[in-house]
Amino acid sequence: MDELVLFEFRLPRMVIALLVGASIAVSGAIWQGVSQNGLADPGILGVNAGAGFAVVLFIFAFQGTMTNLGDLTIFILPLFAFVGAGFAAFLIYVLAWKKGITPVRLILTGIGVNAAFSAAIVVIQLKMSPNDFNQAIVWLSGSIYGSSWTYVLSVLPWMLIFLILALVRSCYLNIMNLGDQLSYGLGISVHKERSLLMLIAVALAGASVAVAGSISFLGLAAPHLARKLVGPKHQGMIPASALIGALLLLLADTIGRVILAPSEVPVGLVVSALGAPYFIYLLMKSN
Repeated sequence: MDELVLFEFRLPRMVIALLVGASIAVSGAIWQGVSQNGLADPGILGVNAGAGFAVVLFIFAFQGTMTNLGDLTIFILPLFAFVGAGFAAFLIYVLAWKKGITPVRLILTGIGVNAAFSAAIVVIQLKMSPNDFNQAIVWLSGSIYGSSWTYVLSVLPWMLIFLILALVRSCYLNIMNLGDQLSYGLGISVHKERSLLMLIAVALAGASVAVAGSISFLGLAAPHLARKLVGPKHQGMIPASALIGALLLLLADTIGRVILAPSEVPVGLVVSALGAPYFIYLLMKSN
């Protein structure tokens, strides 16, 4: 019985926490590098909200038939989340474009897109059946409760491929930190590389939202901690962010399970409770 609990319940939940934590942290590190703004985070920018909107729309469209779809639903959700996150990133990119993209305009546009998608999610939730409404509420708060090996298999290929791509393309983040003009002078196609890096960040955020809901501030805090430990070079900072993000989410999940046992606090709420003060600290520090 103990082995059954460990391998069928505990272990897949731990693997999901590690994968999601690493993916969100790397996505945040990429967004901070692309926007050249240390306060960037896929949750703050609206990418998570776009992915969440797509998944909630899927739940609403198939409400009452989710159980009939079975495991197929688990494999479809990352695709919907990726499309939603990609659409949000596209909106941010288009709306922020004005003879190029500045870091400040990218952040402000992302906050506006985040608010718009959050409002749209609420509208859809109000039209849901009670069961689907409760399911959406728990999921949107950031939860890895009920994770199984099917969830692991549904996102493992996505996350491994794009985590490796992030590491391979990390050198371009170092060059882009020098500024667009100097990057062009070094022969880098800034818009092409920025778009590719944003695609990687979107894919990682979308896959994370599909299995764990919206988890904010983790993508903000992990890169900052990694930067303090290994320095600003992204070749070392990206893997360090992944490791720190994975461990932080695993710790947050453990806290959520034991703090009000036998009830559980969604991991997203625990991360927000720990990450929000750090965000305020960074905001005050950066004036």
